[in-house]
Amino acid sequence: MSINRTKIEWTDATWNPLTGCYGPGGTKERPRHCPYCYALRIARRFAGGKAFPHGFEPTFHPERLYDPETLKKPSRIFACSMSDMFGSWNRDEWVASVFDMMRRYENHVFQVLTKNPENLARWEKRFPKNLWLGVSVAAQADAARIGRLKEVCPAVLFVSFEPLLGPVTADLEGIGWIIVGAQTRPERPPEREWVGSIIAAARKEGVPVFLKDNLRWPERIREFPGSKIGNGEKCSAAFKAAGQIK
Repeated sequence: MSINRTKIEWTDATWNPLTGCYGPGGTKERPRHCPYCYALRIARRFAGGKAFPHGFEPTFHPERLYDPETLKKPSRIFACSMSDMFGSWNRDEWVASVFDMMRRYENHVFQVLTKNPENLARWEKRFPKNLWLGVSVAAQADAARIGRLKEVCPAVLFVSFEPLLGPVTADLEGIGWIIVGAQTRPERPPEREWVGSIIAAARKEGVPVFLKDNLRWPERIREFPGSKIGNGEKCSAAFKAAGQIK
């Protein structure tokens, strides 16, 4: 079973029908793994075992597809936490199967993070209404991912500034949620000014803020998205056209 209760504060469980990754913009011939990647570290540790039979090579686990059924209580599920669902190395049928399962288990919310938002648009018509879709932004060089995210319409758009490794100036209009966290193993806490600037940008746009405990921020802030649909009227129209809302 690949559904696991987790200590990640902003979700209830993780589900990994896909594992492995070549990094943002990476390929099998030229992987571009992030130096802080926890998934790579775990996969290498357990390579060859049942969980990671091929190490960190992209792998589809069809036997895990129905695992969300084991969670009877509606839950937030971080899907493909050990991969990047929108990496170009994943086969279309793998991704389509994961979306089909999300749609099947509509009592749950599925949270997906990507560092390859350039591949989102081609999947937009397959997005289930219970998908929260986000991009990871560690520094200013990654901020363009937010603009690419806004081009599509899942139920909730969110940005994970984790690990926050530098100051980021970002336009958060149309974003439904942000998460901010520090790097661990090795520990690398962000500057207070970096965190404060992101919080201020979120407050300006009325975006809910979730701060992870590893920031050691003086105020405990743990907000979640409300009922707003994705990117405002644009996304509401898209969902109506797809027959997902009335």
